[in-house]
Amino acid sequence: MHRRTVIALVSGALLATACGGGGGAAGGRSTPSDGDDGATTVATPALAKAPKRAGEIVVRGEASPASHGPFALDGRYTVRFEQIAPEDPSLDFGTQTAFVATLDRRPQQEGAGTIRLFRDAARTGRKVITAKGRYYVDVSFGDFPYAVRFTPEPAG
Repeated sequence: MHRRTVIALVSGALLATACGGGGGAAGGRSTPSDGDDGATTVATPALAKAPKRAGEIVVRGEASPASHGPFALDGRYTVRFEQIAPEDPSLDFGTQTAFVATLDRRPQQEGAGTIRLFRDAARTGRKVITAKGRYYVDVSFGDFPYAVRFTPEPAG
């Protein structure tokens, strides 16, 4: 085989893997133990690229719906999200579907104990929450690659 043919085949396989999506028996859900869902994205938001500090949780995905976790939370956290449009870096997210994310006790099941994180038609968002227990980060709406980062607040 020619070198160009091999490169083209490998590139195509990698692209298909990155864009293939996670269906399967788990329905696209992941259950990471270290706070990183391991999703491979073609374009990664800057929020997911920064090195994780102690106690931080970072999740990322291509689109919704998606459920990440569960994660053990205990205290106050600054929670931030970022979404990107790789095909149009100057996209005005204010004209797009709102990015909607919650913390739920069960994957994609709002109910008692649900904490609403975001419902924003924006490129980025931030809020401070208090949570104790095991939660899933559920992204119910979002049409673009995204990242959500939980940073523990200092005690006091």
